[in-house]
Amino acid sequence: MTSLIDLSPLAQLLAFGALLGGGPLLWLRLRSRAATRGEKLRALTLLTLFLTFDLVLFGAFTRLTDSGLGCPDWPGCYGSASPLGARDEIHAAQSAMPTGPVTHGKAWVEMIHRYLASGVGFLILCLCVMSWRRRQETHVSPWWSTITLVWVCMQGAFGALTVTMKLFPAIVTLHLLGGLGLLVLLAWQAQGYAPKPLALGRGLYRAAWGLFALTVAQIALGGWVSTNYAVLACDAFPQCHAGQWWPEMDFRHGFTLWRELGVGADGGWLSFAALTAIHMAHRIGALLVFAAILAFAWALWGCGEEARRWAKRLLLLAAWQLASGLSNVVLDWPIVAALAHTGGAAALLTLLSFMLARLRQAATPSSL
Repeated sequence: MTSLIDLSPLAQLLAFGALLGGGPLLWLRLRSRAATRGEKLRALTLLTLFLTFDLVLFGAFTRLTDSGLGCPDWPGCYGSASPLGARDEIHAAQSAMPTGPVTHGKAWVEMIHRYLASGVGFLILCLCVMSWRRRQETHVSPWWSTITLVWVCMQGAFGALTVTMKLFPAIVTLHLLGGLGLLVLLAWQAQGYAPKPLALGRGLYRAAWGLFALTVAQIALGGWVSTNYAVLACDAFPQCHAGQWWPEMDFRHGFTLWRELGVGADGGWLSFAALTAIHMAHRIGALLVFAAILAFAWALWGCGEEARRWAKRLLLLAAWQLASGLSNVVLDWPIVAALAHTGGAAALLTLLSFMLARLRQAATPSSL
């Protein structure tokens, strides 16, 4: 029987992460030799943000290809640092269940996700060290990078729980939100290294925070849809299915948060009505967020050229999310559309984070 936690390959994985993260770090060092130290820190933060965004997308790809248990232990694969060292075990598992959770392809997808995560963790560690070493030379508190380092370590712990708890929906959803939280933290810091205050009225400042909160809630609902495989519970638009606008739904079982995958509040199998409730809740949330973006963009439109540019970006991402979300339903959940929808959600949250950082800089210039 495979041990769920086997730390024997951990040193090799960390070394591989340092090697993987060292490449972009060396490229950045060569590219920014003439930059100031503050500019170098900002460049490193933006690079880490970009790679974290890629990691979030690859995490979605791992989930969408059912590769989350491609290696049924953590942090390695059957106690090895790569699927190459676990060929016999993977072959045996694949022979027993050819379409099961463990195959050679799924094992590689899962381990590549872990390699990328370790590389991002290495870059965040470097960012933290550099922030403390140069804390007197910038106006961004090094505690931001420290919080980010603690956050990414927690992400690693949730990654382990995702495997050991067999894709427990609440854990998988929290793991997704944790990855998006890294984007928020890195975006906030990157904007702090290049202050560019965006002055709007107090009402719009509060509205921006309200939109941010709505977006986080909607992304959490989207994660709950994905981790419960409820995307196709409604196979039509704007109706749900069979021409129904308000089909039979079971919110109690669908939104029992602490339960195993496919299991309801009573311990029985999760019903189709419960999956429909999960899907419809996400649709209603999407309607609210889309309306909020339209209202906020309308309010920004009359506040000058800079505010109008932010409104255009928000409207573009809203249109992207609408198109990719509809594609998931009408095209039977293709991976490309699902990845586009996840990427749009991550981009929207990152954009709002940059905007809020600028609004905060206008309200309290020394906030970072």
